[in-house]
Amino acid sequence: MCGRFTLTASAPELAQQFDLPAEPLVVPRYNIAPTQPVGIVRAQTTRTSSPTISREWALTLWGLIPSWAKDPGIANSLINARSETVTEKPAFRAAFKRRRCLVPATGFYEWQRQEKRKQPYYITVGEGGIFAIAGLWETWHGPDGSEIETCTLLTTEANALMEPLHTRMPVIIAPEDYAEWLGNGADATPQALDQLRHLLRPYSAKEMAAMPVNSYVSNARNEGAQCIEPLIS
Repeated sequence: MCGRFTLTASAPELAQQFDLPAEPLVVPRYNIAPTQPVGIVRAQTTRTSSPTISREWALTLWGLIPSWAKDPGIANSLINARSETVTEKPAFRAAFKRRRCLVPATGFYEWQRQEKRKQPYYITVGEGGIFAIAGLWETWHGPDGSEIETCTLLTTEANALMEPLHTRMPVIIAPEDYAEWLGNGADATPQALDQLRHLLRPYSAKEMAAMPVNSYVSNARNEGAQCIEPLIS
């Protein structure tokens, strides 16, 4: 699973990485947790005589609330979606068809059970810069007319780096695959959705690194660079 991550990149870096028309409003986050605000990148279609597709930054809450849900509290159990069954589950299949997104990150955490405690690890991609986790987003309409936009992160089986820590890992989308994953914001055909499955594979372990960090990050209320400080044994 993926239950905590970081986004410490600057607004100009994010705009350049994801080809955004404007720089997003962001602050460095070192301990993003479920139910908290999460920035996503999604496709946006301009409705004109000649429709054009661009990308937009949106702020959503982490934990998907399906449009049909009666109780928004369901979000707490839908922070992740298994990529192997995403087209079958009622909570995710509509969003997978037309509301896919990228969730920018600079790292994520996993906890390894060691005897009587859990050791947190900080996992990065490449040189520790920005990467994108595959996500889905939804809009939920409350009975009072309010709207809540939410998201979930897709997971896949662990690669060789992640296996000692957890059986699952987030689906990481390479930059050259951003456009394919996002699509055009419209309903995708069954054939197009089936072709997306090649993106839902474990990322190369050779391009990732895992570092033990201190237990400060284990408390979701804690923030700041101390969360990613290497563990001193």
